[in-house]
Amino acid sequence: MRARFSTDEIATAALALVDERGVGALSMRALAAALGTGPMTMYNYVRDKEGLEELVVAAVVAKVEIPAPTADWMADVHAVAEAMWRGIRAHPAAVSLVLTRRTASGTGFQAADALVSALDRGGLADTDRLAAFHAVLAFVVGAVQTELAGPLTRGPEAGEVAARIGAVAGDSHPHIAALSKVAVHTSVEADFDRGLRMLLDGIAARSTRPGAPPDPV
Repeated sequence: MRARFSTDEIATAALALVDERGVGALSMRALAAALGTGPMTMYNYVRDKEGLEELVVAAVVAKVEIPAPTADWMADVHAVAEAMWRGIRAHPAAVSLVLTRRTASGTGFQAADALVSALDRGGLADTDRLAAFHAVLAFVVGAVQTELAGPLTRGPEAGEVAARIGAVAGDSHPHIAALSKVAVHTSVEADFDRGLRMLLDGIAARSTRPGAPPDPV
């Protein structure tokens, strides 16, 4: 007999619930209600709430639009990392799960595989390639987290927040005060792009096949 729901349908509904009501609202009962079925039905698809949270992460990653590869491995690493960053930040309520939950879904591997594929063409030693993969992933996820919770980021109230931080830092913490003034005039997109390029410069320095960095935005 055909299953009433597909795993992808369950994952999509779970992500929609998190997007709308936050991680705290995610439960077997709430998801079942959203799907118009009973709570026990959910256990046919996931073993527990942790499994449900893993599906949310898989759904976030599955929505990442993977760019087509080019002849420039560095440009491809940049493009995949940026696509992952945009995909994750599109679901701010799910970021805490992205940080703490793994996914065993094949769909969830697509973005990571594209990133590894680009790094594979960079002439990196195996251990360097693994470290580069982890470094880029950490930068992407960390950038999203910093944008949501960090003090020196752009947003609807960025100017007010940065000014308040600068005032509190004052003479006691002059470096924070000075950097807060820079943050007010730097878009989150430009900040991410610059940081990613700096990271890629370091990775390329260990490559036997350096590619041309992607053109500045």
